[in-house]
Amino acid sequence: MMMMMMVTMSIIIIIIIIIIIIIIIIIIIIIIIIILRKYVSNISGNHVVKELQKTAILGTAHILWNLPT
Repeated sequence: MMMMMMVTMSIIIIIIIIIIIIIIIIIIIIIIIIILRKYVSNISGNHVVKELQKTAILGTAHILWNLPT
């Protein structure tokens, strides 16, 4: 019985950690989008903001995916 409770608590802690990591990634993506919208006017040329946002988000995901564990 005690072992079952320890396993359950471990699973709950892992789920909480995963949720926290997902929230941090979402916050990073939101910050990148805000920065892009603020400074896109400083970049010369004709830009599509949605395309830049997509590139930034995918780039961030790629960087996070390749972090050493």
